[in-house]
Amino acid sequence: MRIGEIAALVGVTPRAVRHYHQSGLLPEPARRANGYREYGVRDAVLLARIRRLTELGLGLDEVRGVLADDEGRGLVEVLEELAEDLARQEAEIRARRERLSGLLDEARAGRLPADGPLSPELTSLLAGLGELPESPMAAKDRQILALMDVVVPEEERARLMGLMEGAAEHAREVYPLLDALSGAEADDPRVAEAARVLAGCLPDELGVDMPSGAPDEAGSFDMSLADALFADLAPAQSAAIHLAMRLVREQREQSR
Repeated sequence: MRIGEIAALVGVTPRAVRHYHQSGLLPEPARRANGYREYGVRDAVLLARIRRLTELGLGLDEVRGVLADDEGRGLVEVLEELAEDLARQEAEIRARRERLSGLLDEARAGRLPADGPLSPELTSLLAGLGELPESPMAAKDRQILALMDVVVPEEERARLMGLMEGAAEHAREVYPLLDALSGAEADDPRVAEAARVLAGCLPDELGVDMPSGAPDEAGSFDMSLADALFADLAPAQSAAIHLAMRLVREQREQSR
């Protein structure tokens, strides 16, 4: 048989046959006097086996390992590993489809946020906020929550979003106070009142790992992750947030 004939017999392309030669999977057959390859039945059987193994999802290195085991002991092991891998993929796809189904239901009902898809925890939290008036701080809050929704581990995210649900109820009272501090300096007298109201909204647990936020002689605050997230806020807004966190910590310590 010529290369085109064996390829047609097994159901592959001549290019695939040449590739298997180059990869060392299919030995080069004897050649005729005119230089053309001459394939026999053994070559066809081996080529068919290579095709079956690749169709099962094995890579060429895995196929080579199977073929190298003359007694076929490696084939069972490799196929079992492949079956386990396919089962994991099926479970992952099933979980993703269930998640997608829920998101699709939310979208059809008009409840999916414009910046979705979001986790169920954040979706529930944002739903608790309801329709908010135009508020730069509310928009900033939403951006940070969406970022945390992605970067925070799932188990920690669920805990954090649960803590924030209580604060969401007081958002309408806090956002206007923080918005009013736009463009103001850290020593603005309104900072203390905004911080007091914000601290009253936040659960004690949120202040555990936050920096103290104590200003230095110039009135600026130590840099931290919180500072990076709120880097574009006015000095007065940043001061109010840090002061609120400090008040939450102090309240937690007093309650011990």
